[in-house]
Amino acid sequence: MLFGPSITNNARTMPAVVQEAARVKGVQFLILQASTESEIDAAFAALVQGQAGALLVSPSPFLFSRREQIAALASHLSVPAISSGREFATAGGLVSYGTPVAPVARQVGIYAGKVLKGAKPADLPVVQPTMFELVINLRTAKALGLIIPPSILSRADEVIE
Repeated sequence: MLFGPSITNNARTMPAVVQEAARVKGVQFLILQASTESEIDAAFAALVQGQAGALLVSPSPFLFSRREQIAALASHLSVPAISSGREFATAGGLVSYGTPVAPVARQVGIYAGKVLKGAKPADLPVVQPTMFELVINLRTAKALGLIIPPSILSRADEVIE
């Protein structure tokens, strides 16, 4: 897992949650942290040294801004990589699965409007995402020599060919 600086508590706790899930499944798991471009390069060197079979890129504004670099390194090193934003798959990552930005931004705007009209933030209900997108980059899959099963392709919201 490539973990970057984050602005949300949920993303900060994600490495521990994923580490525990890996432990339960009996999978070795390496957490790599990067907050600069050179740290991304160093993380990929550690990834190769650890002979990682895949890479999970955590949600982070910094890592999102470096998605092309991360996808290119993953491709160059033949490492399947997944992240949460569709933009990662369109940049060359293998798969993205996560909440689309537009509905979240819309909800933020609605809540901001309510607060500006006098609502107390503590009185507003917690809203969780209900929509998730699965984007699969078949070009990347083919370059990695992977075959994505038709049952997964049929569930994808978008398949990049």
